This record gives sequence, C-alpha cells and structure tokens, in this order.
Amino acid sequence: MFVGFCAAAQIPSTISKDQLKQIHVDDLSDSQIRQLVAKMKQENITFDEIDEYAADNGIPATEVEKLKARIQQLGLDATLSGKGGKSDTSSSSEELDRMVNDTTDYWNDKLRRINSKEEYEREMRRKKIFGAELFSNRNLTFEPNLRMPTPPNYTIAANDELIIDVYGYSEVQHQLKVTPDGYIRIPYLGPVYVNGLTMEEARNRITKQLSTIYGGIKTGNTFVQISLGNIRSIRVLLIGEVERPGTYSLPSLATVANALFVSGGPGENGSFRNIQVIRNGQPVATFDLYDFLAHGDLTNNIVLRDQDIVKVNPYKTRVELVGEVKRPAIFEAKEGEHLQQILDYAGGYTDKAYHDVIRATRVTERQLKVVNIPAGEIASFEPKSGDKFYIDSISTRFTNRVTITGAVYHPGDYALEPGMTVSDLIKKADGVKEEAALSRGVIRRLQADYTPAMISFNVQSAVNGQEAVPLQREDSVVVYSKLDLREQYQVTINGEVNVPGKYAYADSMHLEDLILIAGGLRDAASLKHVEIARRIRNNSADSSDSRMAIIRQFDINADLSGNPDAAFALQPFDVVSIRKSPSYTEQANVEIGGEVLYPGLYTINTKQERISDVLRRAGGLRPEAYPEGAVLLRKTFVNESDSAFLTNKLEVFYNKLQDSTDIGRVRSAVQRKEQLLGINLDQIIKNPGSKYDLLLEEGDVLKVPKKLQTVQVFGEIYFPKKLRFDKGTTFRDYIRGAGGFTSQALRRRSYIVYANGEVKNTRKVLFFNSYPKVRPGAEIYVPTKKERKGLSGPEAIGMASGLASVALIIVTLLDKIK
Repeated sequence: MFVGFCAAAQIPSTISKDQLKQIHVDDLSDSQIRQLVAKMKQENITFDEIDEYAADNGIPATEVEKLKARIQQLGLDATLSGKGGKSDTSSSSEELDRMVNDTTDYWNDKLRRINSKEEYEREMRRKKIFGAELFSNRNLTFEPNLRMPTPPNYTIAANDELIIDVYGYSEVQHQLKVTPDGYIRIPYLGPVYVNGLTMEEARNRITKQLSTIYGGIKTGNTFVQISLGNIRSIRVLLIGEVERPGTYSLPSLATVANALFVSGGPGENGSFRNIQVIRNGQPVATFDLYDFLAHGDLTNNIVLRDQDIVKVNPYKTRVELVGEVKRPAIFEAKEGEHLQQILDYAGGYTDKAYHDVIRATRVTERQLKVVNIPAGEIASFEPKSGDKFYIDSISTRFTNRVTITGAVYHPGDYALEPGMTVSDLIKKADGVKEEAALSRGVIRRLQADYTPAMISFNVQSAVNGQEAVPLQREDSVVVYSKLDLREQYQVTINGEVNVPGKYAYADSMHLEDLILIAGGLRDAASLKHVEIARRIRNNSADSSDSRMAIIRQFDINADLSGNPDAAFALQPFDVVSIRKSPSYTEQANVEIGGEVLYPGLYTINTKQERISDVLRRAGGLRPEAYPEGAVLLRKTFVNESDSAFLTNKLEVFYNKLQDSTDIGRVRSAVQRKEQLLGINLDQIIKNPGSKYDLLLEEGDVLKVPKKLQTVQVFGEIYFPKKLRFDKGTTFRDYIRGAGGFTSQALRRRSYIVYANGEVKNTRKVLFFNSYPKVRPGAEIYVPTKKERKGLSGPEAIGMASGLASVALIIVTLLDKIK
C-alpha cells in the first residue's frame, strides 16, 4: 500500500502489516500524512504510542522517526495527544474528517481538470481527421427522408402501416397495420400475409385478394392503389470504434450514414473507410465514407434492417498532410493506395505550393526518420501509418523584380529586363513628377550576400539619358519629392481677422492675400500698424547680431487694394498681426434689478458713468425699496491658471476656517468668478459722484431688495434659524433666540454679514466682547473652536526622553566647567 504512493492515492480503511513494513515516509505528500494521522486517530493511537504501534507492525525505526518528525512539522501531534471515548475526541475526529474530505475534493477536482483538458485535446485531434466534421456540423443531420415516395424494393414487416385505396365503381380506403405475425386484416376479406414482401409484391397479392369481392377489378372498372403510411422502427446495434456505441431505434428507412450520425460517428481510432454492416452473422456491405466525401458516391450506404449490426473497425493506416494543400488534415489510406490518392482527398496543392519535393517524417521501430519524395515518385509512393507529409510553399523572392517609388507617375514593381537601366525604369513609370528633386536619387540594392547597399545617381541626368546606371534584381529606386525634403511652409495670421490661424504658404503671396484667406478683417480691425514678424535666415555665425526677428509695419486699405508701401511678398513662417483700433469699443451693458421703476439692461454711456447715473436712468427707487440692502455683483475675469493659483492660495485659508459655512461661501465665490461689492446706496443717492458712487464696468449687476424683516443665525448655536428683526434687539438677544452659544462656539470671532455684503466682526474691548450692531437682513455667523489635541502616550514619553537627554547634557557640561 505504502510503496509507490501516487499523487491522488488515498489511505484505505484497513492496512496490512506487509504494507506497513514497506512504508517510505519521504515518498508521502503532506496530504497523505494527514490521511494517515486520521486513520491512526480512528484506531485511538496517540502520538506517544506511535513507537509501540510501529514495533508491533514491523515498521523500521528510521521510518518511525521520519514519520513523527513529519507529523510534528505539520502540527498534527496535538491531534494525537489524547486517548479516550467519543466525547473526548469528537471535535478532533471531525477536524480530521474535514481534512480528509478537503484532500479528497482537491484531488478529485484536479482529476476532473486533467480529464477535461485531455478530453479537449482528444476532441481537437479528432477534428483534424478528414471527415470528422460531418458529425460535428450542426447544419448536417443525416436524418432519413420520410416524405419521399416508398422505394419499390422496400420490404414490408411488422408494425408497418399500409394504405389501401380502392377507387372506380367501388370507393373504399383502409389503413391497416401489419401484425407481429406479418398479416393485415382487410374488412370483409380476412387476413392477408405480407411480411417480407416488397411493395410491388404486396400490391399484386392484395389486388388479387380484393378482386374476389370487388368484381370491377377484373373488368377494369375498379382500381387498387397501395402506399406506405407510418413506417416501423428498427433496432440497430453500433459497435467497435464508434463515438457512442450502443443500440439505437431508427426509422426503417435509415441507412448506414444515419446510424453513424446518431452515434457520433467513428471515434478517435475508428476507421472512416472500413465500416461493416453485419446481418444474420454475415457481412453484407462495407461502407467507405471517403467515397461520399470525395465523389458523392453512396452506393454502399444501404438501408438497414431490424437487428443489423454496424461495426466500425479500427483504422490501419493514417497519415497527416500539412502545409500548402487545400484541406490539411489527417487522412486514412487503404491498402494499395499511394500518396497521390491522399493528395486528391486533400483537394490537391494550393496555388503557392512547392511541387518539386514533399518532405515527410516517418515512425520507425526505434526513432523518427525523414523522407524526401520527389514529384516523380508521388504517384507510386506508398504511405505508412504515422507518416506526416509537409508541403512547403514557394519562396517569396522574385526572380526579376525591380521597384520604383517616390515622385514618379506610376510607382510600383516592374519586371527586370536584360540591360535595363535607371533611365529605362523611369520611362516605364511614365517619367518623374514636377516636384521631383532632380539633383539626387538613390538605389537600394541587396548585394550577393544580401547585405544592403545604397547607390546614388543624378535624376536629371538619368531622365536625359546622360547617366546609365544598370539595375539588378530586387533593386529599389527612390526619386524624392522636394515637398518631402523640407519643412512644410506656412504663414500665420492672428488678431482682428475672422479666421485667425496658420495657412499654407504660396509663392508671391502678399499681405492682402493672406487677409482674404483668413476671412477678411473684423469690424474692430485697425488699418494702421499691421505688423509682420519674419524669421532671420542667416547662416553666418555672426555673434554681434542680436536680432531675434525682422519686424515690419504697414498700413493697409479697407478694401484690401494694393498699397505700394506694403507691396512686398510674404515669406514662409511669417507671422502677421492685425491690431484692434484704439478708438473702437463695443457696447458694455450693466443690469439693474429689484425695487427700481424700470429694471433691465442698460448700456454704459461714458467711461465716467456711475451707479447714481444708471439708477437715475432706471427711474429711481420704488417706495418699498430697501437701499441699505442693495448689492453690486462684479465679474472677475481670470483664466484657468490664475484660478488654480488662487485656489491653491486659499487652501491655507480653508485650513484656518473652522466653520463649514465659511468655507462654502469662499469656495462658491471663487467658482462663480464674481465678487460681491458692499455699497452704501443711501450715501450714493445723497452724494452722487462721491467715493461711494463707484464707476460702472461691463457685466455689473445692481440688486435693490425689498425691505427685509428677518435675521438669520448660523454656526455654533443650538438652533440655527431665522428670527424677526426688531429694532433695539442686540446681537446677544438674537443668539439667545436661537438657543444660545454651544460649548464649541468661538464667540470672539463671531461676525455679521449685512444685506449689502458688508462684513463686521466682533471686537475685544478690555476683557469683554463687543458685538456688531444688527440690521434687517443680516446674517450672524458663529465659528467653531479649533479642536485641541492632548499629547498621546508615545508623544509624552518621547518628549520626556528628550528633556531628560537635554538635562543630562547640561549637567555633564557643568561638571566639566567645574
């Protein structure tokens, strides 16, 4: 038992002494040690009793020590530490049973995976066999056709149904089933024996019997027609190398192919060419599937009879064809067939196949052997089982190819002719294009050892026939384009044009041409001081020239007509800038809303227009307006980089704020890119043009609310809410109305935001807090105290250690000074 343990071995319930004597602990896996411990536990053997148990069973002492060491290494000695009844060992036994079951499940699962992989590999090998696809193709069923006319040679047997139709002077129809004894019982006539008769024989016999009761049959006035109704089922046995052997019930019209299909076809070792039909103990037909696959011949696909046996014999000779054949597969060869027949079954060579020789590997008695089959011996070469034939493809090299690419009219591959030169090849390509670089071309050539070489030539001389460079096989001639040999020429225009950007440069392009290409001038464009910046193209190494660009300024006409002062051509990479007219301004609007007579958008009239001016244009305030609560919203125009910079700077400020409401207000102000300006509308109305009366900017929004009657309290109070405004009510009164300060309230930092955006905070007067005055519409904010953390245990120990070290250093220094 213990000798030669396999990976999936299990410890049996009983172990003989002979097996125990032959135990080799080094050959046991950890799982097998656990199983052995489980068996020892079931026999109530403790860890201390292992020596005694081994001596009784003749286990060598060296193996006993190894076994005990392995048990201790796996921590299983505690499992064998006690001995007693069921109550003492029930939990340990359950644990050991669980380990045994886990080990069993693991190896069973691994075995299933191995079997699944082997099954997949077996199926893939079977699919490579020529003809196996017939039995795995869902579009092919090989079901017998039960709707076809009854074959004349069909033999009637028990359970067949005959339809007898009498027509003429007498009209009658019978559907009669053949009894197990072979009879049909015709009404008013009696039984008629039809078993073993063909349809024609049965018709003659039944007509003869019916003529005794229907006289018109003899005179020709009455006729008899017999057909087959429901056919019987037959039982056929499939044996041998078949995928699913067994007994099958089939329709009586089923053939050998039908039986093979329902059984899955020949197995991996089954023959596709030697399928026998055995009837009454004697072979009656041999079916060759290759006759059907190659020629569509179903001559030996006979109709089966009840109790027939279909035997799929093992194959005798199989060979494999790979490479350049139309149907690479594994083929079965009959005795006397040659390699040419196998090639015919494979559909012959592909268009790229190499015909001169076929290589093969052959299995001999001791080792493999390579065989070469010349084309002349293919028809007479007799394959052996296990041969694998390799049909190579022809070489991808060309015998007479030269190539031309680049700036020619018809680039591509051309045939190399005797004495052909570069000039001849360019002529065959219909000449060079106008943009061809004529000063130099190259020929990429493969030398005799197939290392690359490069040969240059003058394209202009080759075109004129003045330079004759001979070509060789696989030469590649390249004629470069001037456009590909330089940076793409562009000019740039920006500023006050409709479509600024970069445009392709053209020779003799002027400033006005580029403006037209850019969609023309905008309404704000200035016709003066149009600037052109030009690259400095100076190949000399003059370090005294510090210029970085050549700048020219011109005036242009509104209709873009020629200006003699600007009549010079642009050059590649010029940058044209069209400035905005200094006196050009677009309408700037402000919005006024709320409690004014005519709210809406207003256009700023002059650069000196103020809030009082637009308020006057809006008809002034309504009677119910609350000027103390008026606010001015002003947009802040910042780009993405400035916004990111501002956000990073505010992170420090966010960390200092303790109240979440404060943080939200600051963040929202940055995100909406507008600022709330606190204004004093009463002072503006009373003193127009004063310092309170701000100059207006585009996008300003002035909001004048109705008279406000509430005060909102936020932050560290017990019940944040809105309270009714009462004149004379103080800051502390509103706090009390909201439940008072919480224990976390930072009272000295409380502040008020008034309806107009003005902010006032709490001041310290001696040792008391002086809270700001409350107005209608105000919002009171009480921040949170910063949380103070005490020192943790490790921090206190670390600080004490540091102080002790410093004290020790000081004492040491003092001692040295003394």
